[in-house]
Amino acid sequence: MDKLKCPSFFKCRGKEKVTASSENFHVGENDENQDRGNWSKKSDYLLSMVGYAVGLGNVWRFPYLTYNNGGGAFLIPYAIMLALAGLPLFFLECSLGQFASLSPVSIWRILPLFQGVGITMVLISIFVTIYYNVIIAYSLYYMFASFQSELPWKNCSSWADQNCSRSPIVIHCNVSTNTGEIIRVNRSWVYNNSLTCINGSEAYQPGQLPSEQYWNKVALQRSSGMDETGVIVWYLALCLLLAWLIVGAALFKGIKSSGKVVYFTAIFPYVVLLILLIRGATLEGASKGISYYIGAQSNFTKLREAEVWKDAATQIFYSLSVAWGGLVALSSYNKFNNNCFSDAIVVCLTNCLTSVFAGFAIFSILGHMAHISGKEVSQVVKSGFDLAFIAYPEALAQLPGGPFWSILFFFMLLTLGLDSQFASIETITTTIQDLFPKLMKKMRVPITLGCCLVLFLLGLVCVTQAGIYWVHLIDHFCAGWGILIAAILEIIGIIWIYGGNRFIEDIEMMIGAKRWIFWLWWRACWFVITPLLLIRFVSCCRPASNWGPYLERHRGERYKDMVDPKKETDHEIPTVSGSRKPE
Repeated sequence: MDKLKCPSFFKCRGKEKVTASSENFHVGENDENQDRGNWSKKSDYLLSMVGYAVGLGNVWRFPYLTYNNGGGAFLIPYAIMLALAGLPLFFLECSLGQFASLSPVSIWRILPLFQGVGITMVLISIFVTIYYNVIIAYSLYYMFASFQSELPWKNCSSWADQNCSRSPIVIHCNVSTNTGEIIRVNRSWVYNNSLTCINGSEAYQPGQLPSEQYWNKVALQRSSGMDETGVIVWYLALCLLLAWLIVGAALFKGIKSSGKVVYFTAIFPYVVLLILLIRGATLEGASKGISYYIGAQSNFTKLREAEVWKDAATQIFYSLSVAWGGLVALSSYNKFNNNCFSDAIVVCLTNCLTSVFAGFAIFSILGHMAHISGKEVSQVVKSGFDLAFIAYPEALAQLPGGPFWSILFFFMLLTLGLDSQFASIETITTTIQDLFPKLMKKMRVPITLGCCLVLFLLGLVCVTQAGIYWVHLIDHFCAGWGILIAAILEIIGIIWIYGGNRFIEDIEMMIGAKRWIFWLWWRACWFVITPLLLIRFVSCCRPASNWGPYLERHRGERYKDMVDPKKETDHEIPTVSGSRKPE
């Protein structure tokens, strides 16, 4: 009977192979791991890692931090923090994921007591993906709005109010009445009565740029606060839906499809940055902007300030995306003997050099904006949302061919955001795959698309008229202490409890034995320097400024400078966008 069912052994074997691959299409025939699959090429992995690490913060946060912390001088603490904290953690996570080929949750078979650290990483990634795609939706909206002969925020249009102006606005002045009496009145009264102000009597206030009012009144339809939710802004909701459709389409085959998409999304931003830099360098005032960024205006005395070192450590930590779970998830698809050490060096250096390079493209055009408006560069430079959706669009609106440059810029923001989003969603699906492997083999596409649909629905609150407040809120509380504490527990668990020397032996199983001097630096960082740095920069590890005896007469010399306990104080929480407190 067996011969009737299977006349040839080889034919039956081939038939089984086709059936398996049809059920588990994210696994290739040549993959080393036939259960989970591997990257098709080494370049797929490297570009995915670069795309994950290089995100919006490299463009809208790092240049401002550099300018604000001494210009070129800031690169010194930045490089030191890369060597002492960023690179050791990055190498640790890449090695961990590659060694066990497991997700950020399942990887804690290494130390089951610490599995909550992995759960924390995945939960934070889930929350961040909700609002990160909203930022991508903003970029899509601005890109579509740029397809006009003139950028809509170039001038104060029908949507603007009386405060819309690129120059200071007169709020009060003296006027002479018909009787010869001189009185002081507000601006609207002067205009309503067709009078003119007496020269030299005007009192000014800064006007709101057209791009600022466009951002608040048109793009966001911003309400007065979180308590005023308002309606869903329909065009932002459509852009959010489109963003999730792009993510779902790129990830429906897992790393096999996303690994191909990143060849465009990871490389294209560099092309745009180069084009913007060349265009910016030809503009009047560009040299002034660059000198403020990293040139003659550099202030090395800033290195004495602790805040500068704190900013450098925070930027390195968040820029490299350590403790988010994505590095472990992406590295888990590597072949066992891949050289994860060289990968970590290449990705970290690429990320940091990209940040520096982006600053030149940003500040050359901001320098031109300052030049034509007659202001100092310090008056036009912004960070975060204000740079991406107010300051830079305002500068682009002043350029000949503004719509073209605007389309390029926002398309670059789109691709920068998508790379990071791909890895974050892959973190979630990889976790599901390791928890329910049989289900994921049969239903990978429905589960991936289902995750995108659920996250889209959860993100709708962020595209209401109060949506920007929700974005700041999630960014503030989800991308702050949770990440830092997860990183501290991660390194303590692996190096101090599992055993740093034991972990090094695990790495040597993958990349080969190394001499003791090779591991000297990594041992120093993993065992002592990196944990102490992380603990040092977690300000919640010290008492609040209002801690001490409640009554003043009980405080004595030790607590004489404490803040009144009736006053609430906030711990500073570093975030992805760089804001300190939710707006």
